[in-house]
Amino acid sequence: MFTEKDLIQIANQGISLETIQQQIAHFQTGFPYLKVLKAATVGDGVVRVEENELATLVEEFDAQSADISLLKFVPASGAATRMFKSLFAYKDEGKSDKSIVEFGERLRDFAFFEDLKTAMAKDDIDIETEIAAGNFQKIADYLLSSKGLDYGNLPKGLLKFHRYETGARTPVEEHLIEGTNYANAAGVVRIHFTVSPEHRSRFEALIDVVKPHYEDEFGVTYEINFSEQKPSTDTISVNIDNTPFRNSDSSLLFRPAGHGALLANLDDQDGDVVFIKNIDNVVPDQLKETTFVYKKVLGALLLKYRQQIFDFQENIENGGKDDTLIEELASFYEKILYTLPPADFETWSSAQKLAYFAEKLDRPVRLCGMVKNVGEPGGGPFWALNPDGTTSLQVVESAQIDMSDSVQKALFDTATHFNPVDLVCSLRGYKGKKFSLMSFRDINTGFITQKSKDGKDLKAQELPGLWNGSMSDWNTVFVEVPLITFNPVKTVNDLLRKEHQG
Repeated sequence: MFTEKDLIQIANQGISLETIQQQIAHFQTGFPYLKVLKAATVGDGVVRVEENELATLVEEFDAQSADISLLKFVPASGAATRMFKSLFAYKDEGKSDKSIVEFGERLRDFAFFEDLKTAMAKDDIDIETEIAAGNFQKIADYLLSSKGLDYGNLPKGLLKFHRYETGARTPVEEHLIEGTNYANAAGVVRIHFTVSPEHRSRFEALIDVVKPHYEDEFGVTYEINFSEQKPSTDTISVNIDNTPFRNSDSSLLFRPAGHGALLANLDDQDGDVVFIKNIDNVVPDQLKETTFVYKKVLGALLLKYRQQIFDFQENIENGGKDDTLIEELASFYEKILYTLPPADFETWSSAQKLAYFAEKLDRPVRLCGMVKNVGEPGGGPFWALNPDGTTSLQVVESAQIDMSDSVQKALFDTATHFNPVDLVCSLRGYKGKKFSLMSFRDINTGFITQKSKDGKDLKAQELPGLWNGSMSDWNTVFVEVPLITFNPVKTVNDLLRKEHQG
């Protein structure tokens, strides 16, 4: 199947031949469906923090923050192209819809309006004259193309999202400001952005400009670094008959493997508490307080549950092995971490039970914020049956479910909550052990999609998603968070919603 030249290319990509063969096998057989048992709901898999508990948890987090390692991890490589899908269709083909009408009517409300006005003025074009004449195709051209702001070719993180009296801010800047509040360890704020190679220099240039200003304003020191998806996380593409797809020069085609590829970037990081949040989920200052509170609440709960895990591990290390300890472990996993052992667990010996729990304790911990389901596409919180016979909480995407199975589809449709990519994780275990995150993913989860290149159809493969398959073997707690903490920008007109207007 592979030539000597192919093997050299695979090696240069940093991928083992075994991994490539595994990927091709997944193309041939597909990925097995996950068996959902029931939706996780408040009191049965989703924790609700009462209003009167919030202040105490915030204080607990603040009291510990100076003595632990904090990191804010922001996936920021996503292109803004899809934000402007309707606008591109209008610019290139004259296709208009109600979103185009709203765009034109409220053009002045966008944070990028002044920049757009300036860009057009450089070509002696007055934007107000064009607005009055209804020449919105020309305006869209200057917004999207390199003759103006080039927003259609930039990542979301570099676009102007919010307007303030002091000027407009990008999502990158909003994340810097967020970091000063909840990722601040004794005045040091560590933030890691994953970016695409072609835009890295732009991110670095922006940071060089704004970092001194925000350090002075907030009295902090930022430690900001970047990484790119690794070539070794790309997946091979195949023809429709599952043979390797070849480019016009006969080389193999590798493609970026979705956000699951970022597990390798996360694995390179370290921290007692790592906050993960997408680049476009930011709000103006007047709405940030709720986000600050719940990030600290999640952080405090994470540290609390992690300490309980450490206490159990210390007990086992010191020779604890009686039935009382096993009962306490069983209760902790059932009632706190919502994980149930295999069906025949009660027939096991005490030594087998203790070994089972010792293995379960020795893994990364994550708390996932969950908002009430308002019809957004994406993953939700479920109880699921795992390949090892255990039952645990999983973030489940629709593609992981056999929707042709009426029972499974009905269960999926009962989800009361939605995963907004609001995670707080610990990458360190007992006695400071740094986990190897690749050891805790389910390689039998993933997605297969149909694409095309050079007029030829092909199949592409995504790795296990970062917050579902890539973290399937983590110790997991789902916590309800307010809907206001979830404000993604999927289309440019989302910036016109009141949540994004200053």
